[in-house]
Amino acid sequence: MKARTLAITAGGSYLVIFFTAIFANFLMLESLLQAPLETIQQQPMLVRWGTLAFMITVVFDVVVAWALYELYPTNRWSQLSTLFRMMHAAIMGVAIFALPLALKATTAAEVLQQVDIFNTIWLIGLFFFGIHLILLGRIIGQPRIIAFFLVIAGIMYMIDTGAHFLMADYQDYASIFLALVAIPSIVGEMSFSIWLLLRGGKLRKNQA
Repeated sequence: MKARTLAITAGGSYLVIFFTAIFANFLMLESLLQAPLETIQQQPMLVRWGTLAFMITVVFDVVVAWALYELYPTNRWSQLSTLFRMMHAAIMGVAIFALPLALKATTAAEVLQQVDIFNTIWLIGLFFFGIHLILLGRIIGQPRIIAFFLVIAGIMYMIDTGAHFLMADYQDYASIFLALVAIPSIVGEMSFSIWLLLRGGKLRKNQA
């Protein structure tokens, strides 16, 4: 497959991940957290669609991993980077199992427990995703500003996961950690996806 086609595939898949993740996170999960039992009883289709959206993100995560590996096949870090992204996708796939079970819950506490299970497993996956981003920044090299934000985002993912498990008072600083993760991640990954769509594959540079 041509480099340009691979870049467009990766960039387009990245955009699908962005939009499906936004829907699943900020509509479905947020609704479950704010009104757990009401959402299950009155908006079950929201939960079902949100679960499907998360499943779609996993599918396209694998597509992105494959396309990036094919785009930079000679780079020494490509295989390792791909493996870490695949680990994230696999762990995310396991986490999703908790969401349909929430539909069978009869109390708010049971719903929140399933959401907590999902978030905890997903959080572990994000640690490995962070390693992938660090390696990805090293792999692409150019544009340097995008590579820089990818590396920073990866570091922040790893720090945030570690903080969740190590800090008993994490919730007191949750908004700070969210910003530290979200800003470099959105800037880096969104910029990278747009760069892939507009410029990726036109000048093939596989760094050894």
